[in-house]
Amino acid sequence: MNNEEEPQRITLVDENGNEELYDILFTFDSEDFHKSYILVYPTGSNDDEEVDIQAFALPEGDDPTDPQGGDLQSIETDEEWDMVESVLNTLVDTDDSTDEKD
Repeated sequence: MNNEEEPQRITLVDENGNEELYDILFTFDSEDFHKSYILVYPTGSNDDEEVDIQAFALPEGDDPTDPQGGDLQSIETDEEWDMVESVLNTLVDTDDSTDEKD
């Protein structure tokens, strides 16, 4: 029996108008910036390959999985990027230490 959940997915439109499907890695709130953030990666990526993780700010009260939801916002400041990278690095470090115990 497979206990893995199907990942939540969203569709992003690139600068050329092409729609691409992304899996949601996770979302989190920042009290420092009073925003929520979402990290996504391309659907279909293998576990053993390096993936391009993208991060966005969520409009207040927006549900990224709602097809009628608003647009994701670009992260504009270096301070926000530093915070997002720190959260991601913490997640990666936690996953690595969990994997080692299995």
